[in-house]
Amino acid sequence: MQIHGDREAELAGATLDELRARHPAEWEKVSEAVLAALASGSAEKVAALARAARAEADLWRERLRRSGGNPAVLATALPVLVRERMGRLAIEKTALAVAAREAGGTVRLGLWSGLVVQRLLFAGRGLERKPVSLAAFRLAWPLVPDRRLVMPLVQTRGIYCFYSRELVRRLAALCQGPCLEIAAGDGTLSRFLAAEGVAVTATDDGSWGHAVTPPPSVERLEAREALRRHRPRTVICSWPPPGNPFERAVFEAPGVERYLLITSRHRFAAGDWKAYERQQAFAWAEEPALTALVLPPELDPAVLVFRRKAA
Repeated sequence: MQIHGDREAELAGATLDELRARHPAEWEKVSEAVLAALASGSAEKVAALARAARAEADLWRERLRRSGGNPAVLATALPVLVRERMGRLAIEKTALAVAAREAGGTVRLGLWSGLVVQRLLFAGRGLERKPVSLAAFRLAWPLVPDRRLVMPLVQTRGIYCFYSRELVRRLAALCQGPCLEIAAGDGTLSRFLAAEGVAVTATDDGSWGHAVTPPPSVERLEAREALRRHRPRTVICSWPPPGNPFERAVFEAPGVERYLLITSRHRFAAGDWKAYERQQAFAWAEEPALTALVLPPELDPAVLVFRRKAA
């Protein structure tokens, strides 16, 4: 039983990155399943995936208990337990309303948390985001007891991150020439950039209408058509769906000189990482100084900057 207990303790204390490094074959299976569930856009499918993995893991835990920690049983059970742990951590990172569903569909912030979050992140009493003061965030965020629930709650309304005032200003400085935002959702980022003097057009194909109602300022255009119509020099995108079919068009558009991308460090959570790696026209890297300005840091965000290579 000690061997079994030690391995369970090791799994319980390991981070997602640690488990991915130790068990790459199991991660490949998990990431494909999580990606498929996320691509469906259905929180219920994500929650069902988590429930199924937990049920299988619980079955093997019981078999291990009955076997007295038999090494042969442990060898068969361990991959199942590893996949369950990685899947749960991966889903927590995306926070696609799974917390709300697994808690019976009703999750609310406490009074204090709600007051602080509303004042810190939103303008007025609704869910209209505002550029967040980084100094105020660093002071107030640790004082929010229910902060782990904030993203699961707001993601059901199409909010996947918050933008610090400092981030908006740094991005505005990088926007050269006509700027186009694709997959803009409610157009928040473009609104912030426009306030900084950027000539930016927000576009979205409306496919997430169940969560986001684009305002009139957001053109209803699919990304490829938006690139053809507006011929931007700079393209920006924030938290594109994982494995999406449209980002590759950015790298194929001849006039684009720079692509600014706000995404997740976790490839299952956002973005078309295969397209980033396969394209040859742009040099790209994460910009840590910009990444540190995306909120909240628990998202494990990443700001990637793509610059067209000299001919």
